Formats: sequence, structure tokens, C-alpha cells
Amino acid sequence: MVIKKKNVKSKEQDSTWEERVVQIKRVTKVVKGGKKLSFRAILVVGNEKGQIGVGIGKASDVIGAVKKGVTDAKKHIIDIPITKSNSIPHPINGISGAAKVIIRPSAIGSGVIAGGSVRTVLELAGIKNILAKQLRSNNTLNNARATLNALSNLRTFSETAKDRNVSLDYLYNN
Repeated sequence: MVIKKKNVKSKEQDSTWEERVVQIKRVTKVVKGGKKLSFRAILVVGNEKGQIGVGIGKASDVIGAVKKGVTDAKKHIIDIPITKSNSIPHPINGISGAAKVIIRPSAIGSGVIAGGSVRTVLELAGIKNILAKQLRSNNTLNNARATLNALSNLRTFSETAKDRNVSLDYLYNN
């Protein structure tokens, strides 16, 4: 009889993830017998090393909603490039629904200048120096998703040079 050991490495990777609840909202659904009460939780999961995910969970109790939100966030994790100055390579905009987010790299030591769910997403991504502004919408979920959209569209200089079939020196000098 062979006994298989569980993968210890996957448990170590799970422990490095940090989870933050952005919003817990009580929602109702009108059914034939009256109103059915449930909770919606918006969560952000990140490892502060360039990986980030946003998820939502809905359940009849808060703990169940949070657990579902964590699994949903881990399914939608993206990798983002972070520069040596703990910022992003270039300014970028992100859109989700009616929400629009402008994100710009900032000087070393300036910190995370952002509000609401955008701040939570950027902090858990591991970005230390950044400036962000929410436009058009105050919706927490759409602003978090707009930030994720912007971060997923970031490109490094080496990726751009490879796509254009030019050297990095050419890209820097021109």
C-alpha cells in the first residue's frame, strides 16, 4: 500500500496570499413568499509581489459569502509588472462598467495615493508608489474591476521591444 503525501508546496503558496474584504452588503431578492435575505462580499486577494485578484461571493451568511469571494478571487488572479521603484512602468486607464480609473507611476517615497477599493487593490498588488483617481462612478466593485483592467493592460519595455522587433537600446534612445 502506497501512501501519497499532500503537496506541501501548494499550502505554502496559499499562506502567502493576503485577503482583504472591501465590502459586505446585505441584499434581498423578492420571491413569492416575501423577501429572501443574503449577503454579498467583495474581496481582494494578493501576494504583494505582483499577483492580484478580485472576487465576489454571495451566500445566506457572511462567512459563506467571504469564503466564496476568496475562491472567486483566486480564480481571477493576474500578474502585473512592477518596476524597481515599486511602481508601474507607465500611466494607464482602466474601465469597467461606468467606472473609470486613471493610474500613474509616482516618485519614490510618495506612497499609495488612492481611495476606496482602488487603494486596496494597489496595496495588495505590492505597489508602493502610485497615484490613482476614480472617475465617473462610486461603485466599489466596478472601481476594483477597473483597476484590475488597467493593471492587466500594463506592459514592460522588454515586451514592447519584442512586439516591435527592435532592441531595448533603440526603444530607450528614441
